[in-house]
Amino acid sequence: MKNISLLGSTGSIGVQTLEVISQFPGHFNVVGLAAGTNVDLLEKQIREHRPRAASVKDPAAAGELAGRLSGLGVEILHGDEGACYIAAMDDTDTVVSAMVGASGLKPTLASVKAGKDIALANKETLVIAGELITSEAARSGSGLLPVDSEHNAIFQALECGKKNDVKRLILTASGGPFLDTPIKEMENATVEMALAHPTWKMGRKITIDSATLMNKGFEVIEARWLFGFTHETISVWIHPQSIVHSMVEYSDGSIIAQMSEPDMKIPIAYALSYPERLPLSTDNVRPENFGELNFIDVDYEKFPALGCAFESLREGGTMPAVLNAANEVSVQAFLDRKIGFKTIIDTVRKVMEAHDTRSASDFETVMETDRWARRKALSFIS
Repeated sequence: MKNISLLGSTGSIGVQTLEVISQFPGHFNVVGLAAGTNVDLLEKQIREHRPRAASVKDPAAAGELAGRLSGLGVEILHGDEGACYIAAMDDTDTVVSAMVGASGLKPTLASVKAGKDIALANKETLVIAGELITSEAARSGSGLLPVDSEHNAIFQALECGKKNDVKRLILTASGGPFLDTPIKEMENATVEMALAHPTWKMGRKITIDSATLMNKGFEVIEARWLFGFTHETISVWIHPQSIVHSMVEYSDGSIIAQMSEPDMKIPIAYALSYPERLPLSTDNVRPENFGELNFIDVDYEKFPALGCAFESLREGGTMPAVLNAANEVSVQAFLDRKIGFKTIIDTVRKVMEAHDTRSASDFETVMETDRWARRKALSFIS
């Protein structure tokens, strides 16, 4: 029986994680839940899974939740301190890090310092502070298990050979809703158009990142820190069907691919149960489920976000943190209909050009850089 703490329980990944856990009550026990402001859903999750403690974003929501759950014996916390407490609880075996954006860094770092195994769905943690997180994990013995379908696929494919024999990691990208849209038309893309992802059902922010391909850029940076390969050995291919989740090419020309229907419960279950596999209630795959599989080179002129991500990885230091912070601000401005779709990446590029890169080996520097980049992005937008 594994004791699970879940950061971001009311988000898309958090909800699906609890669905997996519910299927296997003899395997997992939920001891802690942390969420944002969705008190109604969190209350429902607490009543169903009976964790020892739960945390929400602000004191008012915590007070309301405590009142609703009076007599249930659940400790209710709030803020960064509450999330960090959930992340490092003594009886937790595995922490699922599924908070959105930079907000997930501090509690994930708390988990790592406590030596917990991390099922990592918050890619921004490694984008912002990959050097810090991996060095702390090496010191504490914390294990990083990828939940993202692409990194989970690479994780599985790497088990088929020796690391020294790996020639290249190949991340696949669906191409998002604008794969076949001319560049000129993309400039006038609406929020509704950008949120209409053809294969995956995700949260609003990550769906916009998929439309710009920034999400794939973040995954390139995450892969560098998860698996220890340089940016020269990481490629991105467009694969519209989202069946091949990623591949590893070995020195002899063999390519090992991991395939499945586009269902996040599969990588979630593998990260939770590793090194075992759980018998998920999925239908037998038939030829028509996969059909024709296509792979296309990325058009970097059409999707400049991916180029920005590679550039930030080559620069290193605090530049990936700048990339993430400027993107978060710009995406939110687009969702709020304050800027156009093209302005998202234009803003990110301007903030990167204005930044003097520093070492990113300590938490304070990373967070100071994050705050600077957000202010700079807002100034460009306004």
